[in-house]
Amino acid sequence: MKKNNAIHASYAITLLENDDNELLFLKRSRYAEPGARQWGFPAGHIEAGESPQKCAARELTEEIGTRLKLQYIRQFGPVRDSCYGGIYEIWLFHFKWLGGVIELNHEHTDHCWVSREQFSDLDTMDGIDEDIAYLDIWPREFLDSKKLPDHLL
Repeated sequence: MKKNNAIHASYAITLLENDDNELLFLKRSRYAEPGARQWGFPAGHIEAGESPQKCAARELTEEIGTRLKLQYIRQFGPVRDSCYGGIYEIWLFHFKWLGGVIELNHEHTDHCWVSREQFSDLDTMDGIDEDIAYLDIWPREFLDSKKLPDHLL
């Protein structure tokens, strides 16, 4: 990967894990860019003057609603993306799902809880395997090694 020194944008990405070690995936609408009609995590652009933590909380509220009960586990970042030439700075957040109601906004058409065994069946956005690997949620054998940078293999 050739890295560009300039960061074009920063993003907060949140991985929600339930008691069954499943992750919450959201199906992006046909108009979403990048990743139209693909599965991904709640995520969004960090606005000027906004902390990554505030962005993650805002995006969760916007994308899956306010009737959630979560427990913070950890965060990781910043890290440069490996799928888009290193132009994006990524902050990852890992939460335990304790309950609630998922209310999708217009950016998504569906949601599902996915086990590590089911993961390979999903058409996911670029970078999803990498996000899971950075947070060390599932063993690498359940991730696509062709989608991981060398330092995560």
